[in-house]
Amino acid sequence: MNAQVVENQQNLSWYFWPVLPLYPYGKRKTLCREIIKDTLWVFDQLQGILYTVVPIRMSIIKLQEGGLLVYAPVAPTPECIHIIQELVAKYGEVKYIILPTSSGLEHKIFIGPFAKQFPQALVYVAPRQWSFPFNLPLSWLGFPAKRTLFLSVNNQNNPFGDEFKYAVLDINLGQGSFQEVALLHKPSQTLFLTDTIVSINEQPPEILQIDPYPLLFHARENAQQKIIDSADNRLCGWQRIALFAIYFRPSAVKIADFGEMWKDAKKAPDRSSQAYFGFFPFQWDENWQDTFTVLSSNGRPFVAPILQVLILPQAPSKVIEWADKIATWDFKQIISCHFDAPIQTTPQQFRQAFSFLEKDPQMIDHQPLLKEDLRFIQELEANLLKLGIATPTREKV
Repeated sequence: MNAQVVENQQNLSWYFWPVLPLYPYGKRKTLCREIIKDTLWVFDQLQGILYTVVPIRMSIIKLQEGGLLVYAPVAPTPECIHIIQELVAKYGEVKYIILPTSSGLEHKIFIGPFAKQFPQALVYVAPRQWSFPFNLPLSWLGFPAKRTLFLSVNNQNNPFGDEFKYAVLDINLGQGSFQEVALLHKPSQTLFLTDTIVSINEQPPEILQIDPYPLLFHARENAQQKIIDSADNRLCGWQRIALFAIYFRPSAVKIADFGEMWKDAKKAPDRSSQAYFGFFPFQWDENWQDTFTVLSSNGRPFVAPILQVLILPQAPSKVIEWADKIATWDFKQIISCHFDAPIQTTPQQFRQAFSFLEKDPQMIDHQPLLKEDLRFIQELEANLLKLGIATPTREKV
């Protein structure tokens, strides 16, 4: 490996990956995209398990008064910080860093290391932060004690001025809380969200195409097929990854038993550690793409099933009240922290995404998620209820 390659690899280094050991572990590529010229940028990285990898996203907004606001930081690798410093040199210092969730560990772990890179920035976090198994002070978790502040739920003292407004969704889950800070940047008519809304494009995200191995790994039909790079295989791999990431165990896939996996692994053309020693347990139905078509539905915004089944039904009235409030705001696009962005949408489409919480939902213009694909998460909910970990959901509004 030559010196240039070594230097490039060092620029991708994320040394705290053992805290949350997700792929791609200690080497994280950052892709920066300018969404609105001289105003708005998104920074995509990857995270996942067993090559089921999806984008995780940070947004940076240029403030009208000068300086930058950061929403949901990603891993502050040398490459990532270098790109931000280029923005700082042109538009001013990072003034605000926002952690828009209380439960999303995949977002929370980056705050301390990221804030350390910008010692002048104020860190605003969603209220009622918590940690497991022990509820530790934020300073013990790496948050800068003297400049970490809680966002007010009622938004009366907006620290970001007339340029922004925000609304906090707060759901008590017993052990902790689920929170989502929806932030509206009024000048660009952009709504920033963490997890509540996602959209899935049929084409693979650009960040996944830099190193397409996960796409090609999942494009195969069995362990004995070679990993071949092609546009069709990248497309197939992405759509299957999306189904895994959204449903955990989609109805269109069957998992082979260990004996069958072992037999196939011995015949695999690649039994390296990168290929998981030849093990490939996934057997897809012939019409599996129909399931993806319903999921993607031309990139419509929707609420991920894990939230639809396990989280948001814990407080349906509160969620609808929050969604109703946001639906009165003037925005034309959503930037979420995962999957596709920006999502070209309307406040009405945003509101419709939460109609699953209503007894008599508003008329929706897209097909709901397939019941058979939700079955695994519903079974998970039932098991958590039996163990006393989850609580029964409330009645719909």
